Amino acid sequence: MSERERMIGYNRTVKLAWLDETVDLIQSGLADAEVYAALSDRLKEELSVGSTAKRGSREKTITLLLKTWVRVPSDLRDLRGEALQMAQGFRRAERLPLHWGMTMAVYPFWRVVAEVTGRLFRLQGTASPMQVQRRVKELLGEREVVARSTRYVLRAFADWGVIVDGETGGEYRPVPAEAVTDPKMAAWLLEATVLSTSEGAADFNSLSNTPSLFPFHLAKVSAGELAASGRLDVIRHGLEDTLVRVKTRSLK
Repeated sequence: MSERERMIGYNRTVKLAWLDETVDLIQSGLADAEVYAALSDRLKEELSVGSTAKRGSREKTITLLLKTWVRVPSDLRDLRGEALQMAQGFRRAERLPLHWGMTMAVYPFWRVVAEVTGRLFRLQGTASPMQVQRRVKELLGEREVVARSTRYVLRAFADWGVIVDGETGGEYRPVPAEAVTDPKMAAWLLEATVLSTSEGAADFNSLSNTPSLFPFHLAKVSAGELAASGRLDVIRHGLEDTLVRVKTRSLK
């Protein structure tokens, strides 16, 4: 696991509606500071009500919202820009893949939890929070922050509607996967997955079937379509092995 993954950073449950509002604010043309002010006003009745703490739950949540869509790392700005272009033609109900991809790219810990959860769903059809936490801690270490942040991510999965309670108490099951029929959107989501990996690279066949995208059923995407963004290199080894990796930026 990379240092970026170990840093985690995802320290609150972010509701899908808040991400939608963040995107709406960006698309309305507000500056970064204005987006922050609008989110602070919007969340004042939901988070840290009556609190005077400088870094309470509301501030931490707004930090997550801003980093996901507004103040993204420099190497993810092109990915974010393309996502915002696609979002212009989408209703809120159609933005789930965009929020998933940006959250995963900005916070690789999200992908780790999604991959563990998706793999458990494939193996047994359900996943309990304890199972997910145990496996994530095996990857990232026996730290309380790992267990706590895993709970935040799982609660977000529930709020986003991609998991629901199973028939047995204390277990989750996935909802039917959402079809992503637009090849451009599917390619973008796979690119976000590559960007979230510690190596910045993935085997193409494994990428197309990654459990970290368990909420989605993607349109078939070729390796060439992935490379079309100009941000990824496709390296073929023989007839069957294809590596997709983040393009090395030239130094200026």
